[in-house]
Amino acid sequence: MPHDRLGIEQDELVAMLEITTEWQRFEELSRDALYEILRFRQSIFVVEQSSPYPDLDNLDQDACHLLLRLDGELAGYLRLAPAPIVRIGRVAVASHLRGQGFGRKLVEEALRLARERYADREVTLAAQIHLAPFYEAFGFVANSDPYDEFGVGHVEMSRDVARPR
Repeated sequence: MPHDRLGIEQDELVAMLEITTEWQRFEELSRDALYEILRFRQSIFVVEQSSPYPDLDNLDQDACHLLLRLDGELAGYLRLAPAPIVRIGRVAVASHLRGQGFGRKLVEEALRLARERYADREVTLAAQIHLAPFYEAFGFVANSDPYDEFGVGHVEMSRDVARPR
């Protein structure tokens, strides 16, 4: 486990920080928050994963955006788009914070909001192939053959939003 300069393990340090989550509609995002989100997504999906894909896909404007912060710093993000289908997307956790349950917290919160607002609908997502088992733990089932999306393997997955895990 990585340590900081004082010899504190990273997960111990994270446990001492304030963790907050907040849903915001697109029109509620400040210019600074929108820029922060787009920079965060780009740093992970385009730069880290070497995948120059068109992030601006016209789904953000109608989506709810979930920001997970550690002591005020953006540490995780996802969006929940309601139409034409309920879709979880752009799930991202800062690379140095992965494996500590933040992705799970994001998805659990997305499913909670989906149950609250869209209980009679199915929720879908496009999972990177190596993350399909992570989503299966939430009851998602693959419903497509694997496909390439800008150099990254994906599979479509879905689940009934009202069904418990």
